[in-house]
Amino acid sequence: MAFVDPGKLYPLLFAPVYMPRVWGGSLMREVLNRDVPENVPPFGEAWDIVDRGDIQSVVRNGALAGNTLNQLVNYYDHLLLGTKWNGAKRFPLIIKLIDAGERLSLQVHPDEAYCSRNAGSGFEPKAEMWYVISHRPGARLMVGLNPRATRQQMLSLMNSQEVENCLQCYPSSNGDAYFIPAGTIHAIDAGNLLLEVQQNSDCSFRLSDWNRCDENGNPRELHTKEALEAVDFMNRTTPRIPGVVDEVEHNRKFALVNRSPAFTADILKLRNMWRDDTRNGLSFHLLTAINNPIKVGRHSENEAMVEVAPGETVLLPACFGGYFIVPQRSGATDVIRTTL
Repeated sequence: MAFVDPGKLYPLLFAPVYMPRVWGGSLMREVLNRDVPENVPPFGEAWDIVDRGDIQSVVRNGALAGNTLNQLVNYYDHLLLGTKWNGAKRFPLIIKLIDAGERLSLQVHPDEAYCSRNAGSGFEPKAEMWYVISHRPGARLMVGLNPRATRQQMLSLMNSQEVENCLQCYPSSNGDAYFIPAGTIHAIDAGNLLLEVQQNSDCSFRLSDWNRCDENGNPRELHTKEALEAVDFMNRTTPRIPGVVDEVEHNRKFALVNRSPAFTADILKLRNMWRDDTRNGLSFHLLTAINNPIKVGRHSENEAMVEVAPGETVLLPACFGGYFIVPQRSGATDVIRTTL
């Protein structure tokens, strides 16, 4: 594949990888105007940034079009990833859209300690953040154990709808975020459209699938033993990060996740052009437009600006340096910025 000199790297857009899910919905099409292919089962996830072996993001703009994300990681290394990343030669995060037409399974992801205890299993730790883009009336999110629930209560109610009483349940609200450390039990209710930022792992243990069957009429596999070993029963913290409800008159930045070793995420609420920087190659920047289109690039050097549609994510290589975000519509424009 063809590559460009590091000094000519630019904001990178990728073709989404749509994943069929038995619980998939239609909000990506209705809210974001995504041209999601018809499918049975429906597509429930769009993996917009992914470097998972045979599941690869492919560049769709500029001179690097056609290259996979992993090819870029291996060729540009720290120039793309940044000096903060010292892990394997693959992109450390996955960016997804989750479109829940039905409720997802009750599940948990393993942490570093669990994966270390089960070395050789292929398990990978997974912390994640959800950001509510849109939702249908009555939609909810279940994240973490209720402070009053005991381990025995949860075990006794595991196969019934009443297990919800053991969980922290929240009504979905646009602009809310949830940080979900590995070991946190969680489920996404029907009618949610979420942005998910997560570690590069596809490891989930199902505790309950609400007695659902797949398209062939068979119940999906549960991982009860692994899940119960992975759940952090001591963690009863509140995962919700309430959205900013006040109307901003000037550009503002609000922290969403800033104490996790996995990634950092902020919400930029913009009224006009925003100037930022990848801080001398410290980390790549991922910018996700939420409610309005934006343009991103080195505006001051008259270089071509890349347009990012609502729901899309653009990757700025760590070596890119200074850049501008330019809202394309009047009113408040929300952008999620993710870095290491």
